[in-house]
Amino acid sequence: MIQRSIGPLLLFSVCLTTAIAQPLRPRVLIFSKTNGYHHASIPDGIAAIIQLGKEHGFDADTTTNTAWFTADTLSHYAALVFLSPSGDLFTPEQKTAFQQYIRGGGGFAGIHAASTPEKSWTWYGHLVGAVFNGHPPDPVPGTIIVADHDHAATRHLSERWKWKDEWYNFRNIVPGLHVLLKADETSYQGGTHGPNHPLAWYHAYDGGRAFYTALGHLPEAYQDPLFLQHISGGIQYAIGIPQQ
Repeated sequence: MIQRSIGPLLLFSVCLTTAIAQPLRPRVLIFSKTNGYHHASIPDGIAAIIQLGKEHGFDADTTTNTAWFTADTLSHYAALVFLSPSGDLFTPEQKTAFQQYIRGGGGFAGIHAASTPEKSWTWYGHLVGAVFNGHPPDPVPGTIIVADHDHAATRHLSERWKWKDEWYNFRNIVPGLHVLLKADETSYQGGTHGPNHPLAWYHAYDGGRAFYTALGHLPEAYQDPLFLQHISGGIQYAIGIPQQ
């Protein structure tokens, strides 16, 4: 039989070649539990991120179950993607597992309402980079200013980007964030930060990496190629893929 004709050295060589040809793909966990406002765009976001993974070399699991926040389970993921969760979510034990994951070099990518949960948990607010502090009553068109093009989340964008969304305001903004996008508050009503209104950023935090974008309220955002490339770049940063 063919199996018998393969010696141990040749079999090792075949296995090694296969392993090199098929490297292990990083895996992310999309977390979207809501204990408050539930964004209608969450299913669209999940589908879009799964597709982005197929196109950009990562796999994705999805959950709304905080029981996944254990040290063993989180250790299987290169990054956690918080897709518009809301409310108070975690037990003290789950918070500890989450912190250990980040302190061990884990990645975090927060999308839209990821700045709204756990408002009394200082560590989480610092991980995200800021805490949600309201928005104008309805999504309206406005203009985004690209503050930094030297990142996979923004290098595809022009200097100014027309966009429709909820324009988040923030409190407790962490000093030293690498701001990628800013809101032009002259293009809509209801901004509270003036000329330096951050909308998307990244930073190293507590041993790990964190990216956040305030964009993504509307379901149609997850069909927009510019926005999809934006969140793809942020997720790749959170995974730890080097910036090209």
